[in-house]
Amino acid sequence: MESQCSVVGATLRGVNALPVEVEVSISNGMPGFAIVGMGDASVQESRERVRAALRSNGFAMPASKIVVNLAPSALRKTGSGFDLPIAVGILAATGQIDPAMARLGLFVGELSLEGFVRPVPGLLAYALCARDARLPLVCAPSAEGGIAIEGLRRLFVESLATMRTGSFETSVPDVRPPCVAPLDYKDIAGHDMAKRALQIAAAGEHGLLMMGPPGSGKTMLASRLPSILPALSQAEALETAVIYSVAGEDESFALAGVRPFRKPHHSSTLAGLVGGGSPIRPGEVSLAHNGVLMLDELAEFKTSALQGMRQPMEAGHVVLTRADGSVEFPARFMFIAASNPCPCGYFGDDERPCTCTARQVRSYQARIGGPLIDRIDMRLDIRRLPPSRVLATGGGADSASLREGVLAAREYSSWRRAKAGLIGREEPRQLVEQCALSGDDERFLERMSESQQLSGRSLICVLRLARTIADMAQAPRVTKDHVCEAFGFRAWEGVTTS
Repeated sequence: MESQCSVVGATLRGVNALPVEVEVSISNGMPGFAIVGMGDASVQESRERVRAALRSNGFAMPASKIVVNLAPSALRKTGSGFDLPIAVGILAATGQIDPAMARLGLFVGELSLEGFVRPVPGLLAYALCARDARLPLVCAPSAEGGIAIEGLRRLFVESLATMRTGSFETSVPDVRPPCVAPLDYKDIAGHDMAKRALQIAAAGEHGLLMMGPPGSGKTMLASRLPSILPALSQAEALETAVIYSVAGEDESFALAGVRPFRKPHHSSTLAGLVGGGSPIRPGEVSLAHNGVLMLDELAEFKTSALQGMRQPMEAGHVVLTRADGSVEFPARFMFIAASNPCPCGYFGDDERPCTCTARQVRSYQARIGGPLIDRIDMRLDIRRLPPSRVLATGGGADSASLREGVLAAREYSSWRRAKAGLIGREEPRQLVEQCALSGDDERFLERMSESQQLSGRSLICVLRLARTIADMAQAPRVTKDHVCEAFGFRAWEGVTTS
């Protein structure tokens, strides 16, 4: 005699959860427990966890042939979240619980050997999948699983024993955002040009490379950038939180509206930066989505890892291709980098002489790569401050005033683009139209581009930068002054040709 049951589960694919039908068949024959449908090792291990969990909660494990099919079979399934739907399917198929329990919603959860249900990474992605499928999410009680999502109902299951009575918890656990005071630019004396550059970068989401000797303040300047950025919108917060949920990291800061600030070590690999592994995990470029990616000691990173970032920096997403298909992760971030100019760190310093040869300097800076530098909108040389300026710390421009300028520029930019009917980032043709250069200013731009031997990409970067500077001044047109300041941030003394 054969009995069957079907339960809805889900699997992660990138930052999305895709619905999976968990079909359970129990029939006469040689006792066994098989899971088919391209499940990975963690899915296959569900057999032992389910066996132990059923027995610990007083249920009987059928001494029959059990086949679990995960459909669609062409989709690779990963994770321990299939424990709960498989166990519910077996219990419903054998009549140990009401078969209606198997149709309650989308089930996801890992089982302990005692039968308790544990949360799994990616609960936010599973919640969005359940909402799109118009099903309740049945999962373990956790703060992440309880994040409010409009149009979604949740049923919390503490253990398999709950399936006997159907007395599910529905209250949302308390999610407390972190209370961390951001660093403030008032702690940094001087560096007015660097602060201006960071304000422009924050206003237009431009990349910035700072190069200078050790102790000149590059890291301090970059680490305070989040203090002048606007808070995440509700849509951005959820989008960012899903990435952290899938990665198994705390997402409460994103839900509180705080933009991510990622600062990986220079020993990071290509997979660590752009994503990879098995199962595929988002990298630092995706964890910095809607925020800032800070690479300190840029020249110390592996060249292959840096060059792998070129495509995500332009496209705003990263596509990882494997034998079983392609996975896309979002990767729209502000890129901030800092580097010493040479191995000893003092090339170009006004006080301390450099001990490196010209060849060593060229070789060190070449590790960053010209194509990557060309994609960074702004470049800035940072000089060391005299002791008197360092001791005056606390009297510099503070983050609150800088943030006001950023918010005003972004508000004006949004109004300007909405007036022109633009959505998202302007294409080059639209950017030229929005700049509205006069004939003389356009000829000046052409002459400067020819003298600097700018590539087409660099010329568009200058225009974007000039448009942001004009937005900060709430100017409807880009003028020669805006173009000059933009060229000033593109002209860079850091790479030597001597």
